Amino acid sequence: MRRILLVLFVFCAVIVNAQIKVCDKAAGGIDFPLCTDGKVSNIFVSDADHEVVKRVANIFADDICLVTGKKGKVTTSKSVKGKNIVIIGTLGKNAVIDDFVQKGFINVEGIKNGWEQYVVKVLDNPRANIDRALVIAGCDRRGTAYGVFAISEAMGVSPLYWWSDIPVKKSKSLFVQTSEYISKAPSVKYRGLFINDEGWGITPWAKKTYDPELGDIGPKTYAKVCELILRMKGNMLSPAMHPGSGAFNKYPENKIVADNYAIVMTSVHCEPLLFNNVTEWDKKTMGDWNYMTNKGMINKVLDKRISENGPYENFYTLAMRGIHDSGLIGVPKDKEVSLIEEVLGDQRDILAKHINKPIDSIPQLFMPYKEVLDIYEKGLKVPEDVTLVWPDDNFGYIKRLSNSEERKRKGGAGVYYHISYCGAPHDYLWINTTPNTLIFEEMRKAYDTGADRYWLLNVGDIKPGELALKYFFDMAWDVDYFNFENSYDFNTNYLTSIFGEKYREDLKDILDTYFLLGFQHKPESMGWGYLWNNYQHMERVIDTDFSLINYSEAEDRMNEYDRISDKSEKIWKSLPVELKAPFYELVHYQVKGAALMNKKMLTAQKNRWYARQNRAATNLYADKTKLFHDSLDYYTKEYNTMLNGKWNHMITVSPGWKGKYQNMPPIEKYQPKHGEDMQIFIPGKNCTLGLGAANVLPTVNPFVEKKLFVELYNRGDKAFSWEATANMPWVKLSKKTGTTLLQERIDISVDWAKVPTGDNLVAEIEFKTKNKVEKVILPVFNPQTPTVAEIKGLYVEDNGCVSINAGKFHRKQEANGVKVRTVMGLGYENECVQLGEATQETQSMWNTHKVSQAQYDFYSFNGGNVVAYIYALPLFPIDPKHDTRYGVMVDDGLVHWVTVSSKEYSGEWHRNVFRNSAIATVKMHVGKPGKHTFKLICADPGMIIQKVVLDFGGMKQSYLGPKVTMVE
Repeated sequence: MRRILLVLFVFCAVIVNAQIKVCDKAAGGIDFPLCTDGKVSNIFVSDADHEVVKRVANIFADDICLVTGKKGKVTTSKSVKGKNIVIIGTLGKNAVIDDFVQKGFINVEGIKNGWEQYVVKVLDNPRANIDRALVIAGCDRRGTAYGVFAISEAMGVSPLYWWSDIPVKKSKSLFVQTSEYISKAPSVKYRGLFINDEGWGITPWAKKTYDPELGDIGPKTYAKVCELILRMKGNMLSPAMHPGSGAFNKYPENKIVADNYAIVMTSVHCEPLLFNNVTEWDKKTMGDWNYMTNKGMINKVLDKRISENGPYENFYTLAMRGIHDSGLIGVPKDKEVSLIEEVLGDQRDILAKHINKPIDSIPQLFMPYKEVLDIYEKGLKVPEDVTLVWPDDNFGYIKRLSNSEERKRKGGAGVYYHISYCGAPHDYLWINTTPNTLIFEEMRKAYDTGADRYWLLNVGDIKPGELALKYFFDMAWDVDYFNFENSYDFNTNYLTSIFGEKYREDLKDILDTYFLLGFQHKPESMGWGYLWNNYQHMERVIDTDFSLINYSEAEDRMNEYDRISDKSEKIWKSLPVELKAPFYELVHYQVKGAALMNKKMLTAQKNRWYARQNRAATNLYADKTKLFHDSLDYYTKEYNTMLNGKWNHMITVSPGWKGKYQNMPPIEKYQPKHGEDMQIFIPGKNCTLGLGAANVLPTVNPFVEKKLFVELYNRGDKAFSWEATANMPWVKLSKKTGTTLLQERIDISVDWAKVPTGDNLVAEIEFKTKNKVEKVILPVFNPQTPTVAEIKGLYVEDNGCVSINAGKFHRKQEANGVKVRTVMGLGYENECVQLGEATQETQSMWNTHKVSQAQYDFYSFNGGNVVAYIYALPLFPIDPKHDTRYGVMVDDGLVHWVTVSSKEYSGEWHRNVFRNSAIATVKMHVGKPGKHTFKLICADPGMIIQKVVLDFGGMKQSYLGPKVTMVE
């Protein structure tokens, strides 16, 4: 039944950011029929037009067939006739379209001499033998292609229809309801993707599955990649470049394929002039890759490359680093600037030699990546017409952007951005957890500082980064369409358009939680193995920083993953067969995989912890760890074998260089002693030895809801029978008797209607077996004043801490045009506060009463010295003249200024990107107990704060810090 409904679905799709509409029913006589009554309009292209136009015309005919089952004829005949005909062409390359323009039938003033723009126009009786014509005219070859694919997308053929197996909604008829549409120019001129670290995904897939005859990434694979780029309104490709795959130029057909799809070829920071020195440089025959000693040979091979590739459309990287991704070889520090300037000059000479254009009109870029940025900052002079492409730190935070002088350069600027990376401090190559809101924040900031020439996304193996790739390309096409709000909902909206409106709320919940948990800590870096503590050295890591003892941290994390993975499973099972594969690829595998990786590692951590306590449950948790490990293999195999193995070998739980998180983590076994031995665990008790025998639970109060429990566990092999009693009638136990073989939890709560008022109330709970008695103390804080109603909506001190969600401020003060706003989809609490835009002027640090700030009211039961922990995004200053400072203040006390940024590859940077947070520690003073206000003050606009904890002495060890303590 669902299948029938899908086929009969009456659709009227609208492509994002445009006004082209295609429906299955005619709304009026002006609608143009692509297909009606079983007849498909034929398609005309000029034989004189670009190859990509002819290719796209044929793809368009296939797209119509995908929807209707009927395929029109594509013709290049000079005799254009028909009742209804689609005419596709580029201005100056299609005589029929040029004639329409000359006669005034089509107004192309909005795209004339433009860049990648197009006009869609329906004409009635434009010439003899043509009743109606749908004209798609581009100002250049890609503009024409984008116009065609805009209609394809509007009629229901997703740009990801092949790469993510999104089914096309079937219809017997298709009508274009847009009689005229003129596209805008793209916001960013060059928009591309970089296939990287391909050895665990796209390379084995191409070798063994998609193109086994070649056994490599070659023309067949690149044709699919180029079509994807073009459908997504991109125009540029940086090809795979690691040793496991053949270099792009190993196969001469590759550059022909790229040109046939009008794709601009480029290369990354370590590939000068399209030359892949990883596999194309032969040390035996060419010598060392050393510009100081072997300049002639290096320039010889670069000269040959440009002589072969120069006739095609390229964006050339001017560069000199070591082989692969390493620094300069054999160059003294005091010679680095002069040598790179020499390199730039020599490479520009090579370009000028082979390309018959003025040198300043040949697209060239310089990417100050890693150590090259230090060389640039020493005073390196980059030619005025060369585009400066600023890299992020490989973890999504852009290190540097153009200052006021650099923004005046003719070459402009761009960005090289990662959603996948292999390197310090930990690889993340497996699944995408970079939230769109972070991409928006960084890329919008870059655009506002002039980076509108070149955007390149390191997307790893493409799959499973499709959603981020689509978002990136859509934003690059129309940056002004996007903001924090629609960036946050982008994935939900897109997936709802595929899987149905009835799943919207569930999809939003799944995606929001998935990206929140992934932002808190990436699934890959949960894994045991090795953590880079600097660029050269690694240290073995087994346990995570998530606490099994405090704030229910590890347990809540696993529960949240269970919740969304179960919800995802239900959706997947409910979908019709044609929607199962795309849901698995775009949602389910990533959610389930992240859940299993976290549960595998945290359960193994719990197993080792249990072994230290000699728990009888130790071996059970070893078995659970193995189950999660095997389940992850099962779901990965399911991905690779569905659709008759279409994506076989594409998905691997990638190990990176040295990591071992794809392997079974270390587990321990314990042989329980004979007999029964009841023991007690209570939350918050960090140490079981050396701190006394008292079992004291965290204090409960009526202001903050708390989940309290006592866990009884056995160290023996025989079950023990127990009973529990409380000495106060207002203490409630979820269970009062039982028999326990391994372990059991008894939930504890209080009946606040019966609790007497008092600051230091104590209840005692006794757990008794036939040969043992254990007592647990429950402290209760129930002051007469304030009441819950009196401080409702305030943050409150709970167990010695005030924990503040920075995105939920009580009020804001805005001055000098610096806005204070909540940002959803970022931070440990899924919302943050942003103090102004990074492009705005630094604010005065002298008069804090007249600068923008966010204010948070809290109530403390103590006063005196506190330690404030401020969790911020680890952003970099936008340029060397700026910083990343913000201020913190309690009431009208002393202002403490804090900076966020750290030097890339420093120990602090490693910690910051590993946890996606720069945590500042500030000693502050709070006056007498009562109501106070904590203030976050703008100094350098653009800072984003996630969370604040005021520690009055109760802070426990954890990763995320105490849960937010707002009185609800």
